[in-house]
Parts: sequence; C-alpha cells; structure tokens
Amino acid sequence: MGNMTRLFIAAPLPEELKDYLTTQSSHYKDESIRQVPEENLHLTLYFIGNVPAERLDAIREVTAHIARQFAPFELQLTAIEPGPKPRSPRLIWARFESSEPFAQLSKSLTLALSSAPPLNREAIPHITLSRFRKDRPAPRNLEAILPDGPVTLQVNEIAVWHSELGSPHPHYSILHSYPLSGNQPEAKTV
Repeated sequence: MGNMTRLFIAAPLPEELKDYLTTQSSHYKDESIRQVPEENLHLTLYFIGNVPAERLDAIREVTAHIARQFAPFELQLTAIEPGPKPRSPRLIWARFESSEPFAQLSKSLTLALSSAPPLNREAIPHITLSRFRKDRPAPRNLEAILPDGPVTLQVNEIAVWHSELGSPHPHYSILHSYPLSGNQPEAKTV
C-alpha cells in the first residue's frame, strides 16, 4: 500500500484561547466525556485523511496558493455546547458564528484537495473540545456555556497538520504553516 500519511488543514489557536476553552470545557464532568488535550486544539478547515506521503508537496503547494488568496479574518465564539446535533451529540465543541470568509476558505480547500465531489454542507466554524466515549451512554441535558463577553479567534494563518492515531488521543503536529495574505478569494480553484 506504500507509505501513507494522515493529514488535515486547520488554523492553529493562540495559547490564551486554548487555555480559556480548556478551562470552560472542564465544567463538563462525566465518565463518558474525554477531553481533547490542549495541544491538539485547532480550527479544522478540511480533513484530508490518509494519503500517499508523496502527495504532501502537492498538498503544501495548493494550501500555500489558497492562503495567499485570503485575508485574515475574525471569528466570534457563540457557545461551548454539545454538538453537532443537540438531541444526539457526539462531542463538546466551541461553536463560532457563521462566517463568510471561513465558509469560502473551507470550500476552496475542499474543492482543491478533495478526490471526490464534496457534499454540499455548510461548514460550521468550531473547535472540538471533548468527545463522548463510544463504550458508555452519552450524558444527557448538558447545558451550553455562553461567554461572559466577546471571545474571538483571529485567523491569520492556516497549516497542513499531521495526525498520528494513538490511545487515548491522537497526536497532532503542524508540518507547514502559511499566512493568510490576500484580499479576496479567486473564483477558480487549483
């Protein structure tokens, strides 16, 4: 099968935001909830999955090209809550307000890097903070945590991340980062 690598494209988070989100999500205490390690927190833009290692250079080139098309933008935290479906959640996430720049960036990456036509779903800007264990019943009636004041994420760069599966959590590392340096996205994809 060759040398495969597991990749995704995401924006890194500032330490202050990671600290805030970790502190807030620790209010959810249940034996069925596994908190994501603080060093693994990120804002996913596109999950690539397992690809041959020799594709890494092409993925880096496409990601760098797209980063040059987008200006930095800001996301506003809406809530920390169970999601993505409130009635049957799988995780605790920090959900941000809908954002046209985020949606366009995510769509551009998906169209350029997907090997199959992507599903026409709205990308929801979020950070996964905890996952529910599959071997235990999911907790019920978890309340949302609303920020006391404005909590924002300034998205200034995107990165190609490597994911190495492990137990109890995978290990994530940034392979290459690219600043957002453009003004508006181009109409065409790579």
